[in-house]
Amino acid sequence: MLFAAGFGTRMGALTQSTPKPLIPVEGRALIDRTLDHVYAISPDRIVANTHYHHDQMAAHFDGSDVCLSHESPDILETGGGLRAALPLLGRGPVFTSNTDAIWRGPNPFKIALSAWRPAEMDALLVCVPQKSALGHKGQGDFTLAPDGRITRGPGVIYGGVQILKTDGLQNIQEDAFSLNLLWNQMLAKGRLFGVPYPGQWCDVGSPDGITSAEQMLSASDV
Repeated sequence: MLFAAGFGTRMGALTQSTPKPLIPVEGRALIDRTLDHVYAISPDRIVANTHYHHDQMAAHFDGSDVCLSHESPDILETGGGLRAALPLLGRGPVFTSNTDAIWRGPNPFKIALSAWRPAEMDALLVCVPQKSALGHKGQGDFTLAPDGRITRGPGVIYGGVQILKTDGLQNIQEDAFSLNLLWNQMLAKGRLFGVPYPGQWCDVGSPDGITSAEQMLSASDV
């Protein structure tokens, strides 16, 4: 599940006429850079949710194997959007991914797959150490324990890629809601886990993020 419905307001004028997932970084759309990683794991199906400038997203994926879950008339946020897309995604755990980050290093989807233990985990989030994160301010989103469990607090940054069991979505009453509500259920059971990302990561949430991402991609390995 690729999250691609948002308004991208932090991008300012860049997203007035273009949806954020189609903003180019070094000549390629953000969502296409995410799809490079997705195709490498050969998923059964790929779904992207849309809302803002849906017509442009539909044109971009016309003739591709990416299915669209169009949210109308209102945007549903990450949790509501994922629940609405479940008929397209099918049963079982799913990958979800933001489409506004650039990864430099190993494929984050493969990192998650290699660490996924469904008997213990309800979700596994790919997390980025602060020293490896460009364009992110603050102390981090989660504290990562030695056994991989995460709790809210300073430490690592959620990079936007996760494996997630979706059963708990049916217990949430709101139509539009954040996946934080589902994570809270998992936190209460001690079943929310993280895996550290060993490469570099850049948040492309603003125009400055585009510059930082392009500099990261063009940097020589040391």
